[in-house]
Amino acid sequence: MATVAAAPALTANDSHKKYRIQVSNTKKPLFFYVNLAKRYIQQHDEVELSALGMAIATVVTISEILKNNGLATEKKVLTSTVGMKDENKGRLVQKAKIEIVLGKSDKFDNLMSPPAPTESEAAAADDDHDKK
Repeated sequence: MATVAAAPALTANDSHKKYRIQVSNTKKPLFFYVNLAKRYIQQHDEVELSALGMAIATVVTISEILKNNGLATEKKVLTSTVGMKDENKGRLVQKAKIEIVLGKSDKFDNLMSPPAPTESEAAAADDDHDKK
């Protein structure tokens, strides 16, 4: 279906589409998109997930994973239909399309930072260092 598009949009009209991930059911595993979305949110404070047809369920799943883990908040959901040429039949077919814009949650930075070592872990690291 669609592929990952990481290139920023060129026109001012499409400036909100800069950080778009076009999700496909067949190209990459689910958590590839989850991790890519985390990186986009970390770098740009938001990400737009986009899909056509059967890949819509995948976009919704990615969005829910990010929201349920406290990493993102939903900013906007857009649905539409787009006319596409069917490769097999050569005729125009209507495909459902979804775009979900997610923003960085207040807890994002805390959740993404590695946990601080506990006292016992720090002591063990010091012991290992002393032995060398």
